[in-house]
Amino acid sequence: MKRMTWALVFALPMVALAQPPAREPGARDPDRMARAEQRQRLRQVLELADTLELDSAQALKLDETLRRFEDRRRPLREQVRDSARVLQQASRGDSAALAQVDAAAQKVFDARAQIAALDRELYQALAKELPPQKRARLAVVMARSEGMKRMKDRGDKGPRGD
Repeated sequence: MKRMTWALVFALPMVALAQPPAREPGARDPDRMARAEQRQRLRQVLELADTLELDSAQALKLDETLRRFEDRRRPLREQVRDSARVLQQASRGDSAALAQVDAAAQKVFDARAQIAALDRELYQALAKELPPQKRARLAVVMARSEGMKRMKDRGDKGPRGD
């Protein structure tokens, strides 16, 4: 029994030291976010390359284009997240956040409009060298993936077989 006690005395501090540092509630891990973003872009590249029947060189060019647009989209998404966080706090009655409701709502609408403009610009950049049939496929894939993002954000599981 003494051995078990001594083992716990020495093991518990080691376990505590091995834990990741505590972050404030709601904070995002930048490394995890970067990996998730990279996986999402890879899925998007693979889906578009398959749908548009692209070769490897065209898929790499597609990846580079998506990366450039993602670099421009990232700060807008962060702005939407930050403003949404303020709105959530205000909806729970946080007095400091209540004073920021109108500004936060306006920031969300402005950033989402800029994201929509970026999506149009991305479509134009990707479609400029494609024949009409492949441009149509591109538009369908982009519209479908945007709809899936919205359902994921809302927590929907997809269509229900009613």
